[in-house]
Amino acid sequence: MDIKYLYKLLFHIIIGGLCFYIDVFPNLFFYAVIVFFLVKIIFATKEEKSIIVLKSCAYLVGAEVIFRMTSAGLFYESSKYFIILFILFGIFSEGISKKAYPYFIFLILMVPSIVVASMSIGVDSNLRTNVAFVLSGPVCLGISALFCYDKKVRKEEILDILLYLALPIVTLTTYLFLYTPSIRDVLSGTQSNFATSGGFGPNQVATVLGLGMFVFSVNFFLNSKSTLIKIINISLFSLIAFRGIVTFSRGGVLTAIIMIFAFLIFAYFKSSKRQKNIIITSFFLLILASSVIWAVSSNQTKGLIDKRYSNQDKKGKVKEDVSAGRVNLFLGELEGFVSNPFLGVGASGMKELRLETLGRGIATHNELSRLLSEHGILGIVMLLILIFKPLDIRSNNRNNYFFFAFLMFWFATINHSAMRIAAPSFIYALALLDLKYEKRPLHRKRLVK
Repeated sequence: MDIKYLYKLLFHIIIGGLCFYIDVFPNLFFYAVIVFFLVKIIFATKEEKSIIVLKSCAYLVGAEVIFRMTSAGLFYESSKYFIILFILFGIFSEGISKKAYPYFIFLILMVPSIVVASMSIGVDSNLRTNVAFVLSGPVCLGISALFCYDKKVRKEEILDILLYLALPIVTLTTYLFLYTPSIRDVLSGTQSNFATSGGFGPNQVATVLGLGMFVFSVNFFLNSKSTLIKIINISLFSLIAFRGIVTFSRGGVLTAIIMIFAFLIFAYFKSSKRQKNIIITSFFLLILASSVIWAVSSNQTKGLIDKRYSNQDKKGKVKEDVSAGRVNLFLGELEGFVSNPFLGVGASGMKELRLETLGRGIATHNELSRLLSEHGILGIVMLLILIFKPLDIRSNNRNNYFFFAFLMFWFATINHSAMRIAAPSFIYALALLDLKYEKRPLHRKRLVK
């Protein structure tokens, strides 16, 4: 198993190099991934169909940013649509839980916003593109949640799903090191840095790198069967964390830290005394590694990263707005809700409104305020479903190690990056899984009469 793990990692490091050095390779990689997983899903047996669907979707979630960064795929949102397609294969084959009906309601409640948008979006705008951009994330979430709700998976299977999520993040990290080998040469201030993010959006890059940090920290604690694998997992965590930090986008890194703590707290209290000692020891090693990562990051950025996380500019002056303009967008969208409380301003309506008033079509960073402004009262109902339905399943099943980590990732990410990528939608759905642990068989001695 260790050899297979090492081969998978090495293979994805090589893919990262090929994506950087060969222009046509990212497109070949994209189509190879789609064909490979489609074939696996179609020919999977009924018993393994669910897990293969989840692994396929997890891989696309991890690969989405590298595909976008290298302009691979059919179009910008391709990964989300293929995730939806894979999930539909699973639904038609496996069905869904009867208790998942609130997510049907969630999906249906999006329809009025499309009708409102069709009547309000300007003639110069593309209705289909604008609506699809803002609704593809919520639709991906709703369909993924329908499939995952109360679906039984084993601990080993969820770890495999997370590994499939992380492997393309290894590819992304390799690409980033090749794209910007020297961090010092591309720094100009404490703002989010496109040069250290592969020339792509730092927010999205940091978000998916944060997921990679989480997965390899989980592997470090739960899935390192030898000292070599433990060293490799902590090394990968460190490399991914370094690239996440130097994007200068704080949201993804802070979210990863929250996820790791949420996971560790639950894992600690569910563990045996021996396992607790291992967790404590590993935790101190993780803290030590994290301290080294921060020291290296500070050195490579000439102290600018310390100022970034202290909300200072490069001269050390404290910035007035810690949210980098997100609060103003949030308040503006609340005003949109107050002005149109019943059905909202329609899908992509706030972007259109900002285009008319500011001359720029600025997309939202906060999915909560977007739901309120663009869906009105229906948006409140949608939020109640998203928040309370997972808590309902949690009340009946407290075994999922990752429940709070997954849910916190969703909530934190939609508050700083909305649903620009598929990650928050799919990770939210994983929180709804029913995680089962195999009990060790009891060997009883036969009584001799």
